[in-house]
Amino acid sequence: MTATTPPPPPTASIVVPTYREAANLPELVERIAAAMAGAGLPYELIIVDDASGDGTAAVVRRAAAAGHPVRLLERTTERGLSSAVAAGFRAARGDVLVCLDADLSHPPERIPDLLREVRERGAEFAIGSRYVPGGSTAEAWGPFRRLNSRAATLLARPFTRARDPMAGFFALPRRVFAAASPWLDPVGYKIGLELLVKGNCRRVVEVPIHFAERQRGQSKLSLREQLNYLRHLYKLARFRLRHRRPR
Repeated sequence: MTATTPPPPPTASIVVPTYREAANLPELVERIAAAMAGAGLPYELIIVDDASGDGTAAVVRRAAAAGHPVRLLERTTERGLSSAVAAGFRAARGDVLVCLDADLSHPPERIPDLLREVRERGAEFAIGSRYVPGGSTAEAWGPFRRLNSRAATLLARPFTRARDPMAGFFALPRRVFAAASPWLDPVGYKIGLELLVKGNCRRVVEVPIHFAERQRGQSKLSLREQLNYLRHLYKLARFRLRHRRPR
């Protein structure tokens, strides 16, 4: 019997929170695989699903059977994008943690660039950014959506000078997540901003991306989530006042 060589430990753990995104996952898995193969980096892909009931589990099983390093973390008693990302990060094994959306709005091809900023250049937080030179958003974005995004970014200005702190596409070292983890109290969908603040991130880098329009499925952004964002900002302000740390 020939002994099999165990796969190398993952350099990166890529966490994708999902709710009814099964239609997007096959393409996402393949694009992540191509990007990481090109970078020559071992990785794991963790799909954190909030009991979608849309076949997500079957899609992940097929991808794993095809040889992709993907696994499913299915939640049945908790909901929410931010808490799903936190759960995925806690289950991760990689030294660098990556988050991106399942709807293909974030380009997986840029994951190696985020990893390079963290692994080689010492970034404590690397953002796939729409709002730095070279970044862009889909033309289908209307004036109201653009204004809404800019207003949300402006409201976050007291907490960070990053141009796109609302981004859901980011990477950070495991140690930064570990430092922030005891304080995490995620509300809504802006886990990146929470990690920036509670991880006390100083070296923040923004990598330009093109933010694409969703092609399949439905957006989960709602008025309720926008109100949750205001609650989130209030809670972050209270945290900052109670836990002032040298920068």
